[in-house]
Amino acid sequence: MTLLDRPLLRRLFHLGALASRGMTLGVRGVAIDGQGRVALVRHTYVSGWHLPGGGVERGETALDAMVREFREEAEIVPEETPRLLGLYRNAGTAPRDHVALFVLPTFAVLRPKVPDREIAACGFFPADAPPDGTTRATRARLREIRLGLPADPNW
Repeated sequence: MTLLDRPLLRRLFHLGALASRGMTLGVRGVAIDGQGRVALVRHTYVSGWHLPGGGVERGETALDAMVREFREEAEIVPEETPRLLGLYRNAGTAPRDHVALFVLPTFAVLRPKVPDREIAACGFFPADAPPDGTTRATRARLREIRLGLPADPNW
């Protein structure tokens, strides 16, 4: 268990971000390879398997943040521009947090991702059968994409 797995500490962390930024914006990306497998990551500071992504830094566009996060977290480099799929409210994190979700149609994997201070593991898994521990939001987004369902506006 990490510190941010504790609800009170996680809430304090996000309230600090809210106080310093007003509204928070993050990005997540769906990269599905030719075999129908999706890139997922496990962070060192929060439990579960997630789509690659993270926070948008001051002065950075959401698109630039997504390209950076794909590279940092999964060694993925886009071969075309990631497409914005939707914007979601992430009230579970903080009342004013939002997530921009991108889909990456074609990409290259530079090398296998080596675990580091932020990423404990990275891998490709069947989009219709993600590993145990995959977060509810990640499963919901993959299901919406696979089945062509309307997006739930909440992450």
